[in-house]
Amino acid sequence: MNAQELHQDNELERVVAELLQRDPTGERFASVFRETFDQLYDGQRTGRYKWDQLFKTEKTHYGTLVEINLQREFVFGDGDDLDYKIAGVDVDCKYSFKDGGWMLPPESWGRLILVATANDELSTWSVGVIRVTEANRRISVNRDGKSSLSPAGRLAITWLFRHAEFAPNVLLQLDEESIEAIFAKKTGQSRLDELFRQAEGRRIHRNTIATIAKQQDYMKRVRSNGGSRSNLKSEGFLIPSGDYHAHTEVAASFGMPIPAPGEVISFRVVPTTKHDPKAVEMNGGHWRRADLDEPATAPAPDLPKTKSKPVSLGEEPI
Repeated sequence: MNAQELHQDNELERVVAELLQRDPTGERFASVFRETFDQLYDGQRTGRYKWDQLFKTEKTHYGTLVEINLQREFVFGDGDDLDYKIAGVDVDCKYSFKDGGWMLPPESWGRLILVATANDELSTWSVGVIRVTEANRRISVNRDGKSSLSPAGRLAITWLFRHAEFAPNVLLQLDEESIEAIFAKKTGQSRLDELFRQAEGRRIHRNTIATIAKQQDYMKRVRSNGGSRSNLKSEGFLIPSGDYHAHTEVAASFGMPIPAPGEVISFRVVPTTKHDPKAVEMNGGHWRRADLDEPATAPAPDLPKTKSKPVSLGEEPI
C-alpha cells in the first residue's frame, strides 16, 4: 500500500469513527429517515402515507431532502467541493431508494461517499461509507457522465448500520380492509378512534396521527376529555404514550410493545382477579389484556397522571 492509499484509508476511518461517535446507536439517522418520509408525504395536509401516492417529481426529491436533513441533524460543515465536511474530510452524500443504485458524478470519483437507502414498507434503512475508485465502480457511464458502484464496490462499503429499523409506518402494516374502515369515517376524531381499534397492539407515530386526523390540534384528539382515550374507554381501550415513563410502564406491564417518545399504542383490557398470572393492578383493581374479539366487560381504568416532565421535551407530548 503506497502513501496516498494509506492516507485515504485513514480518511475513511476518521469519517466512520466521527459518524459513530455522533450516533453510536443509529437513533439519529433513523429519526432523519422517518421524518423525511413523513415530510414528503405531508400527511396532515394531504392524507398521504405511502410511497406509491407520491408524484414522480416528489420521489426524486426524497434524496435531496435526506441530504439536507442529515446536515441539519448532525450540523455537518459544507464541503469544499462535495456536500459535507466530516472529520476534516470532504464527503459526498448519495441516497437511492434501490439498494445499490447510487449514481456517482465524476467529481465524486476518488472521493468518499456516504451512501444511504431506506424502505418505508420494511421500516429499514442503511448507511455506509466508501471511497469511489476505478476498481469498485462501473466503467460505463450514463448520458450525464455518472457511474455507479460495481458488485465488488457494493461489497466494499463500510457499513455503519445495515438494515437497521426506524419507527414503523403503521398504516403500511394494516390490511386493506382495516385501512378502508379507518378512512370511511367522516371526521378526524372518528378516523382516529377507528385507527386505534384497527391498529391495536401496534406502535403508532405522531405523524400517523396527524395524517389520520388532518387537523392542527391532532394531539388533543388522542387525549382524555373528548379525545380517543375518553371515547374508547368504554370499549376497554388503554392508549399509553411513549412520552411519559408512567405510561410506558403500563404498556410493559401488559406485555405490549413499548412506544417510543412521539408514539402511542392502543390495547384492550378486561377485569380479572389478583390470582390471574396475567393480572396487572391499576386503580385498585386487577386487569389483563383482552383476548382477540373478547367483548369489553367494563370501562378501562385511567392511565397514571402525567404531571412529571415527559421523556422527550422536543415536541408537545401526546
